[in-house]
Amino acid sequence: MVNLRRRDFVTLVGGAAAAWPLAARAQQPAMPMIGFLDTRSPDAIPERLRAYRQGLKEAGYIEGDNVTIVYRFAENHVDRLPELATDLVRRQVTMIATAGDDVALVAKQATTTIPIVFIVSQDPVRLGVVASVARPAGNVTGINFFAGELVAKRLEILRELVPGAARVAVLVNPASVANAETTVRDAEAAARAMRLQVQVLNAGTRQEIDAAFATFASERPDALFVSSDTFFTSRRVQLVNLATRHAIPAAFPNREAVEIGALMSYGTSISDAWRQSGVYAGRVLKGEKPADLPVVEASKFELVINHQTARMLGLTVPDKLLVAADEVIE
Repeated sequence: MVNLRRRDFVTLVGGAAAAWPLAARAQQPAMPMIGFLDTRSPDAIPERLRAYRQGLKEAGYIEGDNVTIVYRFAENHVDRLPELATDLVRRQVTMIATAGDDVALVAKQATTTIPIVFIVSQDPVRLGVVASVARPAGNVTGINFFAGELVAKRLEILRELVPGAARVAVLVNPASVANAETTVRDAEAAARAMRLQVQVLNAGTRQEIDAAFATFASERPDALFVSSDTFFTSRRVQLVNLATRHAIPAAFPNREAVEIGALMSYGTSISDAWRQSGVYAGRVLKGEKPADLPVVEASKFELVINHQTARMLGLTVPDKLLVAADEVIE
């Protein structure tokens, strides 16, 4: 029988107790890691990121608690996206989350095995991101918030707000080829039906936005239609300030611009689309395969009107639009 002195026994038990947490930690599975890829900068989309985290929370995941998010922002340098996507693949993230039509395509080209959950504004089948909406196939699925399909309706509402308009400038980003082509095509078709002239303006940099507005001195349009584009989201303060300076009624695809002074927006609730993306990310983290998750087609739309801006522009908002609006900013 082995005789242990009390001091030896305490040392032995104490050492074992100290080792228990280490052993327990070693047995715990590694925390899942989401690689988040976006064209913009984080300060351009704080509300959207909050909505995404809310969706994750609804699915049972809290950042820093039971899931890690590695953020990669291209800071409006689209050419950096492939490099950033490759970095996420190299880090062997559990899944990749993307926002933006071009970003989804870049992520898909970077990996055929890591699950990808996207947020896109155009038809994801036409973009070439998934095989079909109902059965995406492969490693990709996500949320489609229909910004492209709402061009005609947004233009129609803008015309109701500016009934005397004869010519509308349509601002597109030529770097987003598919998005720009779709917007111009749909805007021109809708404008013909309303007997409106369309003036297409291209801008893919801050300087080009300034140059586009500079043309208003000689070719002043009656209203401005800003297409749905991640770059324009990040430059919304510049766009709204210029529209205000030139006293141009401006229509945007999302409410963020109206909250800082644009005339109106009509489109899908972007925050709800981001929340849904977070929910889908949670389902993937729990083991569901993207191929088995149909693309979610956003169904929550909102019309937001800045009544104060309308008055400054000398516009009378029709009662039917005031009633129909989801929010009227006074």
